[in-house]
Amino acid sequence: MRIIAFVVLAFCLISCTASKGRDGGWVRLFDGSSLAGWRVNENPATFKVENGAIVVHGPRAHLFYEGAVMDHNFKNFEFKAQVMTTPGSNSGIFFHTAFQPSGWPDKGYEVQVNNSQSDWRRTGSLYAVQDVREVYVKDNEWYTEYIKVEGKRVTIKINDRTVVDYTEPDGIEKEEGRAQKRLSSGTFALQGHDPDSKVYFKDIMVRPLP
Repeated sequence: MRIIAFVVLAFCLISCTASKGRDGGWVRLFDGSSLAGWRVNENPATFKVENGAIVVHGPRAHLFYEGAVMDHNFKNFEFKAQVMTTPGSNSGIFFHTAFQPSGWPDKGYEVQVNNSQSDWRRTGSLYAVQDVREVYVKDNEWYTEYIKVEGKRVTIKINDRTVVDYTEPDGIEKEEGRAQKRLSSGTFALQGHDPDSKVYFKDIMVRPLP
């Protein structure tokens, strides 16, 4: 019995260690069942949770992460989420942003979520900075959207394919309209674009970097 117990214990330790290694420092920002740790600015009904995913559908609104992870203030990080669009939908993922009560976020950058809506800037675009015209994923299918910020460099991947590799030039804050639309630090936000858009987000995770 002791031998069996030892073998079981050893197996558990190996399994737990391997599992921890696979996580690799990734932390969940969305618990899969509620919007705990998140805050909507306008039109709260635009966001709800169904079947383990955040459903974004309704008038313009933005859902800001205000949870405990890094005191919702990220500078260098890796971020990833499972995303699914529906035909004709537009959304976005903001980073280095901050809560504001209404309007499009003034601070930080937006990464586009749009596979078929009329805006030509497609999924993965660093919006209006380094845009993507190609469509890499289809509506009604889950895909991974990944963002990495390290220093002045922003990397965006769609299903492990790099679509944006951007290095922010020095002095960008001196350019017209870029005082806040630049790299600094801040939180994440999901965009509710318009009532005709319906987009799903799940497995929202971050890995802080030095």
